[in-house]
Amino acid sequence: MKRVNVRTLLLGLALAGGLASLPVTVGGSSLGFAMRAAAQEAVAQAGGHEQHHPGAQSQVSAGHVGVVQGTVWVADEYGNGLTVIDAATNQVVTRLTGVEGPHNLQVAPDGQTVWAVSGHEKLALSIDAATYRLLGTVPTGNEPAHIILTPDGRTAYATNGDDNTVTAIDVATMQAIATIPVGEYPHGLRPSPDGKWVYVANARDRTLSIIDTASNANIADVEVGQSPVQVGFSADGRFAYFSLNAENAVGKLDVASRALLGKLQVGVGPIQVYVSPDDKFLLVANQGTRSNPSTTVSIVDTGRFEVVRTVETGLGAHGVVIDPSSRHAYISNIYADNVSVIDLLEGGVVATIPTGAGPNGISFSSLPPAPAAAPEIKLTLPEHTDDAPMPGMQH
Repeated sequence: MKRVNVRTLLLGLALAGGLASLPVTVGGSSLGFAMRAAAQEAVAQAGGHEQHHPGAQSQVSAGHVGVVQGTVWVADEYGNGLTVIDAATNQVVTRLTGVEGPHNLQVAPDGQTVWAVSGHEKLALSIDAATYRLLGTVPTGNEPAHIILTPDGRTAYATNGDDNTVTAIDVATMQAIATIPVGEYPHGLRPSPDGKWVYVANARDRTLSIIDTASNANIADVEVGQSPVQVGFSADGRFAYFSLNAENAVGKLDVASRALLGKLQVGVGPIQVYVSPDDKFLLVANQGTRSNPSTTVSIVDTGRFEVVRTVETGLGAHGVVIDPSSRHAYISNIYADNVSVIDLLEGGVVATIPTGAGPNGISFSSLPPAPAAAPEIKLTLPEHTDDAPMPGMQH
């Protein structure tokens, strides 16, 4: 079935609200990506989605230049590209175009490469962070959503929402090495700090799937609540946190016992969560719905497990990342086409940075950005076929 044949139906569903990242099922087929594409077009036509204007400048508060060093990478899902931001100046360095529907991306632990997924092309791709060149691509399953790398940088894992699987990729060989069945519509995922586990949030389920990275097997599905979307770990790996989109809440899980320790109400429609490297705060991006977007980030004190501050960012707060010093948090606002920078010491937004359309996944590198030859750099992805069997799948 082609997306264009169901666009009218998807448009109505998208504008009616609900989590934009979850699929719509039509005739037995899950069409989450098509829904996002149709809704993006509709909102743009209705004038409700701020479109990026080339040359738009960042808004930066005085005294917030040079506070943090590094690079912020943003996946512009609706804009079919990636935005590269200098964290020292809070200015855009360049945009990489030619990546269709990049829902999420992740900087490798050494900062040398950046991995992203293409929802249109059903693949993962690796980019050289120093040259902005494409290093290679790896086929995934249907509707790849998030991608992460283990702390040692040897293995990448991508969720395949439409297949209820996770693809494991050997980074050195750029080959898929396993396809791991998980819960229904896997979305966000993160590795434990020691690299032993990957926790997967199953967004159309009530569970987190736990992958043993040594065997690349799903060893447990832990029930946690309605529509978990993303997970995060405490710095010591003792606790896992997760957003519960349908409950407007976050939860806390004991990793050793896999026992649910509690839930906490946050804003409307929480999506991504991120624990500050100093382990003091858990940040929760509250996206809301497309018809009624939220604009806030909830800041949770991890020791007390309570919301201590709510910060206004932008329309559809979605992605979250925090720099290693735990000073600045970066929030992608999917309906505002920008990134908000929160100073966690001051407790407010200190910069707003324009991106491409529909900024979604966001990741931080401690390395400064490489100089760019142009404001936009086109990546050319190779052709691939959809009928190649995935590792570990029975045919």
